[in-house]
Amino acid sequence: MKAILTAAALLLAGPVWANFAELVKQGDAYDAQYKPEAALQYYLPAEKLNPNDAALLVKIARQYVYRMTGLPDNAARLKSGRTGLAYAERAVKMAPNESDPHLAVAICLGKLTPLVGNREGIEASHRIKAEAEAAARLNPKNDFAWHLLGRWHQELAQIGGMTRAVAKIVYGALPSASYAEAEKCFQKAIALKPDRLIHYIELGRTYALMDRKAEARKFIEQGLAMTNRDQDDPETKARGRKTLQSLD
Repeated sequence: MKAILTAAALLLAGPVWANFAELVKQGDAYDAQYKPEAALQYYLPAEKLNPNDAALLVKIARQYVYRMTGLPDNAARLKSGRTGLAYAERAVKMAPNESDPHLAVAICLGKLTPLVGNREGIEASHRIKAEAEAAARLNPKNDFAWHLLGRWHQELAQIGGMTRAVAKIVYGALPSASYAEAEKCFQKAIALKPDRLIHYIELGRTYALMDRKAEARKFIEQGLAMTNRDQDDPETKARGRKTLQSLD
């Protein structure tokens, strides 16, 4: 009797799960084209069918981050980023031992940091590092996790001693960071994914901050010569060109 009831339940659920899979497939097609609004039209209905699917929650979080660039003001970008963060945090709760949910939290926090106050930004910096480290630990082959750790070290290492001292008094201590660690992380990311231009350009920008100009030019120019593949590649190349100009 139990087997009959189980079979009947699966038959009844079949159309629903088929619909879920089709919705996700359609959303994935728009995600691949970096069209977040269109992707959400499929991902959000899919979420209603299966609200605890961590992989889907990560995909939804990504769309809310993607759409931030095209929004008209910081208030709208902040709202979208916070929505994405909420989805990423739900994904971590559903799948705490998977890399991508932790990486999604770190990415969302990184996008939000320029839009929030100093205290919240400092709190976020601690979380970004912890979540990126968790993502790298759970999947050492996740090149984006290593890249994000590199960016974290690169950004935090630029904050000077005086600013750190003031921040410690007013907001709480900033975590320690170094260009040497950023270099290691970017090199690891390149080894894992040698066809992703963002790794080369950010490694080059790190060398520029270290006053290693020849290496900075080499890696930035290498990244600039590569074909755009990811949504942020044009913005990344713009940062690389700006750094190259500063080396002249």
